[in-house]
Amino acid sequence: MKKETNSEPKFKTKTTAVAEPALFELFLDCLRDIYWAENHLVKTLPKMSQAANSKKLVSAIEQHLAQTVEHVSRLEQIFGLLGQKNIAKKCDAMEGLTKEGEGVIESTDAGTATRDVGIILSSQKVEHYEIAAYSGLIQLATTLGLEEPAGILEQTLAEEQESDQLLTSIAENDIVYQASQEA
Repeated sequence: MKKETNSEPKFKTKTTAVAEPALFELFLDCLRDIYWAENHLVKTLPKMSQAANSKKLVSAIEQHLAQTVEHVSRLEQIFGLLGQKNIAKKCDAMEGLTKEGEGVIESTDAGTATRDVGIILSSQKVEHYEIAAYSGLIQLATTLGLEEPAGILEQTLAEEQESDQLLTSIAENDIVYQASQEA
């Protein structure tokens, strides 16, 4: 096995030498973007939880908040594995999605199933963005031969998918029907 020097990366890659630096920079850029997004969610999810009426929905949001804190920690672990600083890059998409969620809260009546449906829809948009982001990061990590970061990212992706499924279940089994019965 070749001994690594300080100028060589700590990982093996599956890409060509020419593509590797650009692809790695893209990976870091995307990692910084989702790092900002996850930190932003840690601040905004409590607002969604407070605005929700359904106990099941409140519980799902609080569970996602706890997972999001863990997701931030995992991203910091990946930065450490890569020898990079934990630098966040503003994620305009997540900012827009959370502003949209705040608009749903402002435009619906407190304590209604209609508001809860809006919160679920807004939350699922966030989940789908995260699912897309983590799927792309996993593909880049795999292509770059970053097996350990890819494994960490896969764990987070699975949790994002579970959160999305939970929200769907809550909507389908309770809240959408209740909202349809409101005056």
